[in-house]
Amino acid sequence: MNASDIITKTKIRDIILNPILGDWGRLLFPASEGYWSGDTLRDLHLTWYSHINPQKTVEIVRYMKEHTLSGEQVFFDIYSEAEKRADPAKQNTGLFFFRGKPGAKTAICNAGGGFAYVGAMHDSLPHALELSKKGYNAFALIYRPGAQTACQDLARAIAFLHQNSFPLGIDMTGFSLWGGSAGARMAAWLGSLGTEYFGEQSYPRPAAVIMQYTGLSEVYGNEPPTYNCVGTNDGIASFKTMERRINAIKANGTDAQIEVFRGLGHGFGLGQGTVAEGWIDNAVKFWEKQND
Repeated sequence: MNASDIITKTKIRDIILNPILGDWGRLLFPASEGYWSGDTLRDLHLTWYSHINPQKTVEIVRYMKEHTLSGEQVFFDIYSEAEKRADPAKQNTGLFFFRGKPGAKTAICNAGGGFAYVGAMHDSLPHALELSKKGYNAFALIYRPGAQTACQDLARAIAFLHQNSFPLGIDMTGFSLWGGSAGARMAAWLGSLGTEYFGEQSYPRPAAVIMQYTGLSEVYGNEPPTYNCVGTNDGIASFKTMERRINAIKANGTDAQIEVFRGLGHGFGLGQGTVAEGWIDNAVKFWEKQND
């Protein structure tokens, strides 16, 4: 199967079992059972998400296949084989790398899924792909379920990227953390509490945290600059809660911004074809401003 052969009618099972993608092809889809369904890429359904774009799914899988066939590594383990043997759940973790310009700054994207599963195909892989098109080096994290373990995996990912920035050809100064729903909580917690809080050595905090649709309310007082976006019809994450948090961050003298999109519900992802389309450009500008 060539990359160009991947279409919306391609069976998900064929991608998961494709030998070119190795053991990590399965991690393009949730490792947790019961949270996704579908026979083909066109039919993919993820719990709590309603704006999955089959064409974007095809584009992501094609990217993985094309770059793998060209000899580029697109998936990176964050744990050693010994660590994965000691904790088999760590076998379902890692980073998907979407390359931007050599030496460009880095973004780490975290999908939602209620800490029960990782909705990467809608909530982080598309974001990382679009950021790479803008020249940034972007990673999508696949993490273990559970808030604590998810944050430990994100802390490890940050440590891994700092430790391997030279061979990867990335710049980790002024990096950004992105996330939707549960993934936004992860980004916020790592931004405020730091990698050391979750078991790694201390690494620099992100220059910006980019958050979508999460009901996080706590403010510690040391938040990084924060961008939020959410819909007014979100039944999971109230836009009013997000507005209050952004205002509290501003009151502490930190740059913060929120965009509220009328009529949108939870999990709109890139927002293509909705009133939120283009929000990622505003988020990138916010991040860039922190690095000026």
